[in-house]
Amino acid sequence: MWLPILFFVVISASITHGQDEGLPCIQRTFDQNSFVCVCNATYCDTLPRPSTPMKGQFAVYTSDLSSKRFFKSVHDFEPGSGGVAAPEVVNFKLGSTSFQAMMGWGGAFTDSASLNILTLSTEAQDMLLRSYFSESGIEYTIGRINMGGCDFSWRAYTCDDYEGDVSLEKFELQPEDLDYKIPVIKRAAAMSEKGINIFASPGQPPWMKTNNDYVGYGQLLKDMYQPWANYFIKFLDGYAENGVKIWGVTAENEPTAGYIHGYHFNCMGFTAEEEREWVSEYLGPTLEAHGYGDVVLMIVDDNRQNLPERAETVLNGTAALKYVDGIAVHWYTDSSSPEKLTSTHEKFPDYFILGTEACQGFAGPFAENPVRLGFWDRLETYAHDILEDVNHWVAGWTEWNLAVNMEGGPNWANMSADGPIIVNPEKDEFYKNPMFYGLGHFSKFVKEGAVRLELTSDDPHSLESAAFRNEDGTRVVIILNRSETELDVRVEVEDQGTMVITVGPRSLQTALFA
Repeated sequence: MWLPILFFVVISASITHGQDEGLPCIQRTFDQNSFVCVCNATYCDTLPRPSTPMKGQFAVYTSDLSSKRFFKSVHDFEPGSGGVAAPEVVNFKLGSTSFQAMMGWGGAFTDSASLNILTLSTEAQDMLLRSYFSESGIEYTIGRINMGGCDFSWRAYTCDDYEGDVSLEKFELQPEDLDYKIPVIKRAAAMSEKGINIFASPGQPPWMKTNNDYVGYGQLLKDMYQPWANYFIKFLDGYAENGVKIWGVTAENEPTAGYIHGYHFNCMGFTAEEEREWVSEYLGPTLEAHGYGDVVLMIVDDNRQNLPERAETVLNGTAALKYVDGIAVHWYTDSSSPEKLTSTHEKFPDYFILGTEACQGFAGPFAENPVRLGFWDRLETYAHDILEDVNHWVAGWTEWNLAVNMEGGPNWANMSADGPIIVNPEKDEFYKNPMFYGLGHFSKFVKEGAVRLELTSDDPHSLESAAFRNEDGTRVVIILNRSETELDVRVEVEDQGTMVITVGPRSLQTALFA
């Protein structure tokens, strides 16, 4: 019985608390199991860039269901090593073996997200963008954009809706690009120390599909492969001319959707064999010929269930190998085994795997409002998925809309969704859902270029975890507790001693140390 008492005494003697000199969350409850943080034109909670604790100490940042968002505490390492055998104790050991390098974290500048941000006052817009991209926010470094319309647009469109314009003479960026996405991206990038890696994903081509429609069962017409590749060049050129360099593209967004009869929002179908031909003979060579050989090209951009077979068909022994840089995955069927990710990495170790889309609360026109303000469970679902992904070789993660409105839109196909930030233009406010903080526990602390480290546990079922080493030498351990039970965690760190952390119920912790 003396062991828990000893833990209490040691921790109490060495702990200091604080908010890392940032501004605290202003809480508001909306009848969910947790709360949002309220921001407006004059106030928003912040998280300044963490200072590295001195040798022999570690900082823990905690968010939980009941009261905390990025709450900081500083502790001393205990001397020595070795685990403690007790029901309430989980023992971890941090190893030196390293795995994949991390590419970063981010969200999508969809048409709807950009519109929602711009419905706020200029001052509130800046608060929102700083929350994502600045040193006082969670420091996203990846942004996704839709190439032409997507479901989270307020209309169906492309950049050349003039049927038969094979030469693309009438191609032009749309108001959604020029008046919404591009201005918001440029403002966000100006707030970011490292800048933002923007990648573009196409939904459907103009009048080039077998069914001549934005939606539904339809594939790219064979004689339109080259015009569609040229469309990519026009899009890249247009953004560059307007001051936005596009870092990467995906070959097609969710290409399996275009083989679903009755699919009711933006899509175009490619089988794996068709994607191989498209990338090998048209898109890859066209990008290279027009000076965009350095643009990162990702294949698949679809759900985990398609791996590794789809990647094998596109890449194995084909010309696509020379043009492709990585494999993009969405999260919507992540009930399928994560070993599919590991298998894909083992078959193609030189090609990164990047999470490129995720959203929660996705609901049709007759469903209840998908926005659940303050719903903690959605933080847990995201954190679980990210931890599972990175522990199976995924190198980064991209959420969907940066901001949705109170109804989860706008969405021309009436398929609304929840988001990390919800905008309320009538009150000139926005609300940071728990999801925002869950993503920040990764993006704020695990930097581009960090490598995942080996982390083992004597009880991997109670807690989910991952560890990383940043390029500056700082190390990060992230622990998710989805249970209702408080646990004492001991993390053995060879060159420092042992971290002892009390992990509360329904909580997410990020530990930072040298």
